[in-house]
Amino acid sequence: MNDAYHFLADIWFGLIGLLLILYVVLDGFDLGVGILSLFAHDEHERGVMMATLGSVWDANETWLVLLGGALFGAFPRAYAVALHALYVPITAALFGLIFRGVAFEFRENARRKHIWNIAFGCGSLLAAIAQGFALGAIIAGIQVGPNGYQGGVMDWFSPFALLVAIGVVFGYMLLGATYLIVKTIGDTQERGYRFAVLAAWCTVIVGVGVSLWTPLKFSYVADKWFGGNALAILPLCAAISFLLLLRSLRRRREYAPFGWSILIFLFSFIGLAASLYPNIIPPDVHVYAAASSAKTLVFMLTGIGMLIPIMLIYNAYQYLVFRGKVTQAGYGGGE
Repeated sequence: MNDAYHFLADIWFGLIGLLLILYVVLDGFDLGVGILSLFAHDEHERGVMMATLGSVWDANETWLVLLGGALFGAFPRAYAVALHALYVPITAALFGLIFRGVAFEFRENARRKHIWNIAFGCGSLLAAIAQGFALGAIIAGIQVGPNGYQGGVMDWFSPFALLVAIGVVFGYMLLGATYLIVKTIGDTQERGYRFAVLAAWCTVIVGVGVSLWTPLKFSYVADKWFGGNALAILPLCAAISFLLLLRSLRRRREYAPFGWSILIFLFSFIGLAASLYPNIIPPDVHVYAAASSAKTLVFMLTGIGMLIPIMLIYNAYQYLVFRGKVTQAGYGGGE
């Protein structure tokens, strides 16, 4: 029975990781475009940038809803601890997503677009920063006792979490810039190339800092990284993806930079998940101790296990239908 229960818990740990990386990549480029819109050359360029998101941004955020529901059902203790410990950054992220959503809809028909432009860009930046602080706080560890979270309301804030938050912002900007290369032409695409190079170097510099700080600060991570296992290959894969990203940008490729950017995120995320396992929230919330009952895990696996392929197919079809270049501002941009 224990083996079957551990197997189910491990499956759900993997599914939570899959939902998280899908959200980070899909809504990550969405947020990245929003942040880059603050640096748009003029109102027309900003309109083109926002038009690239017109058909996809709602669907991208559904992965966050599914992630929250899956975490609540599969790992209720982890959900309760995270919500309590990260109340401030989670609330800030939700406000950021609300601001950018309202601005996205209102800007299209507003006579004075300036305030909605700021709301969209700043809401995207706020959501990215808040998500980075939440991630940094989880990596740094959350104080948990017999009665749940034992820390203070501001324990999520630390120099380490700040560094992670900066890395998340630059990472989202990298995804956003490479997405703009795929979806735009002319001056907007050229600025996408320049932004992508800058964001790539900033992301890697911050990433190296986090990678060096993490094993020095947390001994359990150092044991896994330098214990002679296969984890050491993941930073190498991320480094190779970074070099290939720079080469594709230099050669003015359109689709390859976005693909290499996704691989950088993917290798980094797999390395992070493997470093934390078997803890879902370090250092004390264990995957098996935080998981729901076996019956609940099986019941959820039946429902969400069927839902995930449907959502993936829907997303893929959506991107297929709205493929091509956006050449004019507005949701009805040409292709």
